[in-house]
Amino acid sequence: MEDDRAANKGVDVQVRAAFRQDRRRFLQQVSAGAMAIVGSQAMHGAACKAEQAPASPSVGPGGLPTIRIGKHRLTRLIVGSNPVEGYSHSSSKLDLHMGEYFTLEKTVEFISSCEQLGINTWQSGHGPSQKVLDALKILRERGSKIQWCCLATETRPGDSQKSVKELLSYKPIAIIHHGGATDSLFREGKAEQVHDYVKKVHDAGVTAGVSAHNPANIAYMEEHGWENEFFMTCLYQVSRPGEEIRRKLGTGILDEPFLESDRDEMTAVIRKVKRPCLAFKILAAGRLCRQPADVESAFKYAFANIKKTDGVIVGMYPRFADEARFDVEMTLRHGGLA
Repeated sequence: MEDDRAANKGVDVQVRAAFRQDRRRFLQQVSAGAMAIVGSQAMHGAACKAEQAPASPSVGPGGLPTIRIGKHRLTRLIVGSNPVEGYSHSSSKLDLHMGEYFTLEKTVEFISSCEQLGINTWQSGHGPSQKVLDALKILRERGSKIQWCCLATETRPGDSQKSVKELLSYKPIAIIHHGGATDSLFREGKAEQVHDYVKKVHDAGVTAGVSAHNPANIAYMEEHGWENEFFMTCLYQVSRPGEEIRRKLGTGILDEPFLESDRDEMTAVIRKVKRPCLAFKILAAGRLCRQPADVESAFKYAFANIKKTDGVIVGMYPRFADEARFDVEMTLRHGGLA
């Protein structure tokens, strides 16, 4: 799941124990249905007729449904990295909590466990942090086949960024222009700087993506025929400037804006664009994680409102529960391509 908001609220032992007990019962109920879905997916295979439908089988070796981006096949569930890198999108204390938990060895252990569950792709943040790069090195030395999608930019002042050329040594299957930088450049009338980054990634021989939080920016790139193979699409417009929030709501807010209507607006655009989209923050950075049923509802919404050729990126914080296993179950239940 994305950031476990319960941790930030100092949930006591009894509440955490109750959550685990409820979750175990839920997983037992889901398990039988999930296995049936796997069998249905295996029979269905390449018969999926969605736009840009893949020609090869649409189920990975671990049973998870897969999509195609460029020449690569990705599981529809992709593990994110905000918790690994200490970005909770909730509070500075939870940032520290996550960063403390995810040591280098814990990060390696976590990604290995995701891979064992059948997830074949890891998407990391806009640094990427040295911890992510070191983890990748260790994982590959240990025989991991995890695919890496890197969110980066050379256009965001003040960030410690690696150039496209520097990133190549870490063998990303895709390099994606960072969403916050995308939205800022669009607001400043500098969209072509994002376009130039796409071209630079392609010149390096790598699949290119563009991330954005504003659905209007995704629509613009699609309408103007940009060359990127896919989009990363945030279900909440957290990059919305303060003055825009005041115009929309009549007042300011004290945190990042997670507005309920945002996900309807973004998914409407996702369904219109022909290229694959990777939807992220489907759990509103942990705000939709109070109960297992809330998480299931968010997964169900996401998969029901994106295309069959799209996937989801989900940050996971396994300190209190086996979130990766739960998210795999939710993907099997609601994200099957049959």
